[in-house]
Amino acid sequence: MSDDDMTPVHFRAAGVSLVIGLDGPVPSVLHWGADLGGLSEAGLRALRLSSGVELTNNGPDVSRRLTLLPLERDMWSGTPAISGHLGGRRTSARPVMVDASVTSAGPSGSGGVLETRFADEVTGLELSLRIALTPQGLVQTQHRVHRPGEDADGEIPYDLASLTSFLPLPPRAGEILDFTGRWSRERQPQRLPVVDGSHHRQVRRGKPGADSPFVTVVGTAGFGNRTGEVWAYHLAWSGDSDWRVERLAEGAGDSSAVIGGGEALRPGEIRLLPGESYVSPEAFFAWSGEGLDGISDRFHDYLRARPSHPRRPRPVLVNTWEAVYFDHDLTRLKALVDKAAEVGAERFVLDDGWFLGRRDDGTSLGDWQVDPQVWPQGLAPLADHVRERGLEFGLWFEPEMVSLDSVVAREHPEWILAPSQGAGTSMRQQYLLDLTNADAFAYLLEAISGLVAQYRVAYLKWDHNRDLHEAVSRTHGDAPAVSAQTHATYRLMDVLRERHSGLEIESCSSGGGRVDLGVLARTDRVWASDCIDPVERIMTDRWTTLLLPPELVGVHVGSSPAHTTSRRTDTALRFAGALIGHTGVEWDLTSRTAEELAELTAFVEFAKSLRPVVARGRLVNADIPDPATTLRGIVDSDRSRAVFVWARTVTSPSILSGQVRFPGLDTTRDYAVRVVGEFGLPSFPGRAQSAWMQAALDGSLVLPGAVLATAGVPMPTLAAQQALVLELTAR
Repeated sequence: MSDDDMTPVHFRAAGVSLVIGLDGPVPSVLHWGADLGGLSEAGLRALRLSSGVELTNNGPDVSRRLTLLPLERDMWSGTPAISGHLGGRRTSARPVMVDASVTSAGPSGSGGVLETRFADEVTGLELSLRIALTPQGLVQTQHRVHRPGEDADGEIPYDLASLTSFLPLPPRAGEILDFTGRWSRERQPQRLPVVDGSHHRQVRRGKPGADSPFVTVVGTAGFGNRTGEVWAYHLAWSGDSDWRVERLAEGAGDSSAVIGGGEALRPGEIRLLPGESYVSPEAFFAWSGEGLDGISDRFHDYLRARPSHPRRPRPVLVNTWEAVYFDHDLTRLKALVDKAAEVGAERFVLDDGWFLGRRDDGTSLGDWQVDPQVWPQGLAPLADHVRERGLEFGLWFEPEMVSLDSVVAREHPEWILAPSQGAGTSMRQQYLLDLTNADAFAYLLEAISGLVAQYRVAYLKWDHNRDLHEAVSRTHGDAPAVSAQTHATYRLMDVLRERHSGLEIESCSSGGGRVDLGVLARTDRVWASDCIDPVERIMTDRWTTLLLPPELVGVHVGSSPAHTTSRRTDTALRFAGALIGHTGVEWDLTSRTAEELAELTAFVEFAKSLRPVVARGRLVNADIPDPATTLRGIVDSDRSRAVFVWARTVTSPSILSGQVRFPGLDTTRDYAVRVVGEFGLPSFPGRAQSAWMQAALDGSLVLPGAVLATAGVPMPTLAAQQALVLELTAR
């Protein structure tokens, strides 16, 4: 069959079309975006015809096209899909498709999968590419590079430098949003225009890090939470990574630019001998015609559809860290357990400080045995007391790290992931344990698994507190090992979950330094930030949930002043900030007043009532010009109930908010609007409330959904660092 006879493949799902042309040596994306409807074969061929571009002066003698593996062979001058060499040679890859299989294609709207295989006579490699449109409308790609078993240059490794996945962007995609941050201030948005050249973010921390790009979004000018057309990219990977938006003067085929990336490989990290392969992390691409919330809907639906997604109500937990730090005293901890039970908590997590010699953060990482000096009877007295009070028992670990002042480091210096010449500079007084070393891996697995079994641990808080600098394996001749270490971490988590049915794991990494769909494939929630100050967490949590549904994001009530910022805030704001997510408490409850405990108990009761909505509802974010105010809500899947949090962080130039629309509601129904005051009310600086707000405070207000969602209502003015919770129930 000639190229002219090959009908493009058309996948459709959730309002998205992905059309792939199979002509030429490598397929190309003819359309990725809004659903094109049930195009006929003639229509699809017409789309292919219309995608061709003219020949330009001083250009190639064939029409430019952007393939799924853009390379110099195609006259692509941007970042190549694959780069590498074999002893300094065979650098110009020329893959040619030898096989393609299509599954689940058709007009049904269920998505589909295209799997292609390529042979490359230049490099001698075999490549394969899997591209899928999921039922939620996400595009998923993954590459594999294989070096055949018979090769004339078999003794020379092929050094793979990069393997990158790109999808095209149209000219109207002219504005970039991605993220940066630091410890305790993760996922801070930054915007800039698309210009000629490469917007390139490379993460070389061995983990995503607090400054991770997280999700790269490109959209029409001024796109917002609910408005604009946007295209997004996320890499499901917990190691080094590349993130790119590239635009060349000549464009990208019939498109304007490209978005994508891949694993950032360190020199010499992937060296393929005959018979060896490399498989890339999965890349995810999302399109939305309804702004950023539309991107969130797709990722949230995808994650909730996973077989591994937590199904039972997320247990309200109490974590000990900011309550006691390293001061582990059984009597004090039992009292904290009692208070946790009294306020309605369901899980108690013992944080750092329980293991051999761990009295501060400068020692003992790697020695995962219970300290007999602090715990002469082991953890059983505490764990048993936790369960007697009706709570689950959780335990903190940092498996990938080691202290030089530890039994493990002294007995096994070869287990340290660092150059043989010396361990180098410490970070947070700790180093890396080489999980690619089979003995170190086996030690960790048995130590953690033994404690989980002995103390019936239901939940692991899995921390990871330093960057992977100079991460080379002494076991493997000082070879770079970030990629292998990441895969070994995944394997350790996977084996623990296989051994212990129902075990839940939290991904924590100095707070929110490891939040990605790679680690989320084997964990049950993330700790978004070590900062529990609600003023900071309002935006950190908002942007974390751009990717993750709220039930996977830990949100805690902390103390005032906050331990990381020293900022004092009212309990009304702290409770409101810990409502839409996986609720927890990190507060010394033994020193709280009866009034504070009563408010906390009421808050926990309301949070529990909201859990079904959090677990299945749509997260919505209103577009508000004033950056000091936010309206964020969770709307049940049938739109019968919703809870919104109206928050103000600082004062604003304007006194009044004007009309604010409540997104996501059913405009054909009426809603009873109630101010949730069980756990306190915010400070209202005005002299008197508006009529509608006074009625809501009295519990007697009913408004049409069309008024709330389309016309909007003038929201009350709040003092700085205050939040108001509104519950809407359909009539």
